[in-house]
Amino acid sequence: MRTTLLPFLRQLTLLIFTGLAFAAVASQAAPAIPHLAKQGTATQLIVADKPFLVLGGELHNSSSSDLTFMAPAWDRLAKLQLNTVLAAVSWELIEPREGEFDFHLVDGLIADARRRDLRLILLWFGTWKNGMSSYAPAWMKRDFQRFPRVKVQSGQSVEIVSAFSNEALQADRRAFATLMRHLREVDGDRHTVVMVQVENEVGVLGDSRDRSAAANLAYAGPVPPALLAHLSLHHAELDKDLAALWQAHGAHTSGTWDEVFGSGPQTDELFMAWHYAAYIDSVTTAGKAEYPLPMFVNGWLNKPEQRPGDWPSGGPIPHTLDVWMAAASHLDLFVPDIYQLNFEHWCRSYARPGNQLFIPEMLKGETAARWSFYAVGEHEAIGVSPFGIDSVVDIESEPLCRAYAVLRQIAPEILAHQGKDAMTGFLLDEKQPAVTRRLGGYELEITLDQGFGQKPATAGGLIINTGENEFLGAGFGFRVRFRPLAPGPALAGILAVDEGRFIDGQWVPSRRLNGDEAGRGHWWRFLDFPGKPESIPFANDLGTGISRCRVYRYE
Repeated sequence: MRTTLLPFLRQLTLLIFTGLAFAAVASQAAPAIPHLAKQGTATQLIVADKPFLVLGGELHNSSSSDLTFMAPAWDRLAKLQLNTVLAAVSWELIEPREGEFDFHLVDGLIADARRRDLRLILLWFGTWKNGMSSYAPAWMKRDFQRFPRVKVQSGQSVEIVSAFSNEALQADRRAFATLMRHLREVDGDRHTVVMVQVENEVGVLGDSRDRSAAANLAYAGPVPPALLAHLSLHHAELDKDLAALWQAHGAHTSGTWDEVFGSGPQTDELFMAWHYAAYIDSVTTAGKAEYPLPMFVNGWLNKPEQRPGDWPSGGPIPHTLDVWMAAASHLDLFVPDIYQLNFEHWCRSYARPGNQLFIPEMLKGETAARWSFYAVGEHEAIGVSPFGIDSVVDIESEPLCRAYAVLRQIAPEILAHQGKDAMTGFLLDEKQPAVTRRLGGYELEITLDQGFGQKPATAGGLIINTGENEFLGAGFGFRVRFRPLAPGPALAGILAVDEGRFIDGQWVPSRRLNGDEAGRGHWWRFLDFPGKPESIPFANDLGTGISRCRVYRYE
């Protein structure tokens, strides 16, 4: 008996070890799920085990609610040089009856994106969208006893589910967790979906805070100790407006909201920020327990002449970000939707310690094309995404398409140099026709280009220091002069400017631009957006928008 069993046991042992070996190889070969990772001072999105620059476009809110409506748009999106589409997933359509889920829209979006080699960022329109609860399911909307609404100062209820409703929170948690479980099951090996936005532009509209009975009870109670501990620990890094408000009332480390921050709309907004953030953090933890993709929230930005409630009071905007960071530690990013023209201000406000810049919504057209270079070059943004991208139909003359064609080519260089103090971005216009930057041992004077008697009204670009006395630039409508900073010969000249493009990641030079195209040797020039190209990526007599410059010093 013993002799008979020995060969069988040896074979069984061999099969077990072989199976374990195959499993180990498969485990090593399978790429990690999309995640965030640090490189120097920057945080990068990692997709398929490589850094990924999101060159995105967000669909109109209702476009993704019908796959047939979306069908003709997909090929246009791919031709626009996007690599990522941001699409809404609305709670009302995936859970039309409580506890019954339908994911055919989600599955269709994933399939259509894969066919065009596009990635997806899904936007969870759950309890709130643009402050309101318009995308919540009908069974939630109708049951205002179980899911109470925000009350404003007049005593009137508004169509905003209260953040103080535990029933709403638990229902949202279950729905979002079910969505993320489904994504893991259908996309956990392909990683078409790379990030998820949790809710959309939350906050109270029509008043500075919720004045329902539950909200009033919470407002009369103590400020959460975790918030006060965060303020004390990070006092040197706080938003200046929040820090001034806290210090003006004694910088207390305990007390009610009125005692710590004083009474008024500013305090109301901080109060709402804490409770929205805590609610969304709870939803986020439920989703990440099923499939831990990177997750973020977006903010509807305020204007100086407005008051909380004119914008959604309590949303993640610069003067409430510290509250959000204290209450919502499971969220990865807090990001702006930028439709205001002071773009540089908003980028600086969100590119702060503990938060990497990402822009899921912004203006489109030539404005977006210029803004993209600045956000990526100056603030090392994870990515950018103009809103309403599916309404662009004249692709060949779309400036964003030309900008993305350039950024896609140089993305490996951008990603390789992020976090290493080797890159800068800039915006120029008639109010700011020139800027200076320090890079690679030189002061760079960057101005609007005046080539051939034409002075563009706007420009945008980025420059990367790729080696000693070597620079890679991209963009349109500007020119660069170099001045040495380190000891040595006092003058800098252009050794050579080579226009070119990257093909399969390899630099392929074309024209040597050392004549008029280089300002007779004085300027490294990037001409304005060219006319309608014959193809995308484009190249015509006015240039590709990408060139390398080598400089030297002399006396």
